[in-house]
Amino acid sequence: MNALDEDEYFRVLKSFYGKSIILEDPADFHPVLSFYFLDSLAHIEYTLNSFAFNYQSPKNIMNREYMRWRIDEEKKGDRPLFPGFINWLKKEKPEKFSTLPNLWQVIYDTENPASYRSFRISLDPTSLSPIPASFFQDVLEEFFTPAFFKSIYNGASLASLFEEYRKSVGA
Repeated sequence: MNALDEDEYFRVLKSFYGKSIILEDPADFHPVLSFYFLDSLAHIEYTLNSFAFNYQSPKNIMNREYMRWRIDEEKKGDRPLFPGFINWLKKEKPEKFSTLPNLWQVIYDTENPASYRSFRISLDPTSLSPIPASFFQDVLEEFFTPAFFKSIYNGASLASLFEEYRKSVGA
């Protein structure tokens, strides 16, 4: 076994790359929820790669370029409403908020210090400790549950709540 295979973050990456949405129809996902689903996966992958590979590896360089592109994409259409939507769910629909993937709960909750910093996930900006690999494995599992996928299709529960929120803010 080589050193890379022994790296705990690389093992999570291998597990991530083994996941599939072949049984889903992403074209029918709500467009904003689909964007943030893929955006979250991109941030997870970028953070894992930064722990598993040298910062200047071609993989990390390519990922940074891709993440820079996503910054502009995040500003298009109804996508800027997403962070407010998560906070609205927390206040107005706490039972639904509690079923969201943990990464969405911590990153977009304005009362939580977690954020994306230089595209990497930072759960505690004051900590110098790396995020445990188990955190990434857990959040990936949450994003790939049948219940989560079922909720992000157009007309499904989370998609309908996003549309309700969008109308409530006059967008």
